[in-house]
Amino acid sequence: MHFTAKSHKRRHASSGTGLHHPLLTGWAGLASAVVLMPILAIAWLAVSGGTADWPHLIENVIPRATGRTLLLVLFTGTATAMIGIVTAWLVATYEFPLRRFLSAALVLPLAIPAYLSAYAFGELLTFTGPVQGLVRALFGFQTSRDYWFPDVRSLGGAVLVLSSVLYPYIYLACRSMFLMQGRAAADVARTLGAGPLKVFFRVQLPMARPAIMIGLTLVAMETLNDIGAVEFLGVQTLTFSIFDTWLNRGSLAGAAQIACIMLVFVIGLMMVERAARRRQRFASQKTTAAVHDAARLKLSGWKKWAATAACLLPILSGFAVPFLVLGDYALKRLDQFLAPRLLSALLHSILVSGLTAFATVLLGFVLAYAARTGRSRIADIAGRLASFGYGVPGTVLAIGVLFPLAALDNTIDAEMRGLFGISTGLLMSGTGFAIIYACTVRFLTMAEGTLEAGFQKLSPHLDMAARALGRTSGQTLRAVLLPMMRPAVLTAALLVFIETMKELSATIMLRPFNFNTLATLVYEDASRAKVEDASVAAMIIVLAGMVPVILVSRSLERRS
Repeated sequence: MHFTAKSHKRRHASSGTGLHHPLLTGWAGLASAVVLMPILAIAWLAVSGGTADWPHLIENVIPRATGRTLLLVLFTGTATAMIGIVTAWLVATYEFPLRRFLSAALVLPLAIPAYLSAYAFGELLTFTGPVQGLVRALFGFQTSRDYWFPDVRSLGGAVLVLSSVLYPYIYLACRSMFLMQGRAAADVARTLGAGPLKVFFRVQLPMARPAIMIGLTLVAMETLNDIGAVEFLGVQTLTFSIFDTWLNRGSLAGAAQIACIMLVFVIGLMMVERAARRRQRFASQKTTAAVHDAARLKLSGWKKWAATAACLLPILSGFAVPFLVLGDYALKRLDQFLAPRLLSALLHSILVSGLTAFATVLLGFVLAYAARTGRSRIADIAGRLASFGYGVPGTVLAIGVLFPLAALDNTIDAEMRGLFGISTGLLMSGTGFAIIYACTVRFLTMAEGTLEAGFQKLSPHLDMAARALGRTSGQTLRAVLLPMMRPAVLTAALLVFIETMKELSATIMLRPFNFNTLATLVYEDASRAKVEDASVAAMIIVLAGMVPVILVSRSLERRS
């Protein structure tokens, strides 16, 4: 036992390069402070803001909003789990018509933000839409009182919209797990006489449970973050309640108090996700050539067409419906591509997304490099704190960002007035800087994770060899590591750029007066029942979002 413990310590120590520098740890701590400050600001504002609005909130807002949020997360999680698990199992286990195409296309709904999907389904299923129009034409109905049709502006409609675009989180996790382990284990189980369903429920599904939990956690976080879809569909969640309490009731303290309730949800979800990742480390094994070469079972008769339909329906619901509805509107309004308001929003989106990508890649690189150069408790804690931002909904971050930036603006303004008689105004909270800060906090985990994965592909011996040849740590970084890390850096920047372009919940609350991005431009038009006018900006967002999705699909095909 004593020898085992010492060996474990040696392996742990060898995971770094031995080039750790205190200055790098300080920068890693600064990166985590960037994430932590908005969270602490929310807590301070909630505690010090008084309880004047609390009776109204506890009686009329919080119980209903909490109940709606829990139901939405529960139903959306259940629906996404069913879709994601079944489709991943089918494409990984069986051979059927269009399997190769459907395996890649099942990722496409990730390119559609939930609020765009809600606008498209609203246009498709409304009373004046084509679906109800066809029902009336077929059965001779004249008014809405003559027949019953499900209302898309409801909790059920929100579940339909969110599950249609969020199921790929579970699909991706389960597909990877089924390919790595499920097929080899399933072959063994089948040789022992187990049928397909028994193999699935007794072997493949239990082995994929950690991956399913990770996917469900991401789905729950995205559901909590959404504000555009739930507002359009009339579902009062905690996220919408924060937005309504702050902007419509004018109570920043009340919004912060609701935000604290949401933080409890987020912390719980992140604890579940971390526990699932720890279990996954022991469940996953390196994929061997035998697993890759394992033959899929070939379906025949009606079963092969049922499998094709089961994989095709989520693609139609999550991607085809929004793309075709919004694309049809956009094709009829091609002249709007040169409209000044659209060009201004596009410029703002590119500027905000580009600066956010730069900031997150810079901070993420510091965190990933600090983890590589040597294990320290401060660096580990900094990495954990930095990863907390992704789970915090945008509306919550907006409050946490606005409060300290406004206080800093007021301090600077007061000093400049006293010293020079000049008013500086709102330099940070009244500009796009606030949006960039909030998006940096939210998407830092995405950049840091991509860069850390890139560093893991580079042997620590590269650093040691460079140092042995007389290079300093800075020269090693510039001459050896940075050129080899260029693909990971570009990938991280691209992912953050696209996600920032789609971000609505934080942007809609922090944008300055007369400052629109593509996402807020779409939101404004849709809130005025002008979805057709929002279609051009919406299609730009969708086409941009398809770039990383296509890259993911190609990567999956290469691996399989």
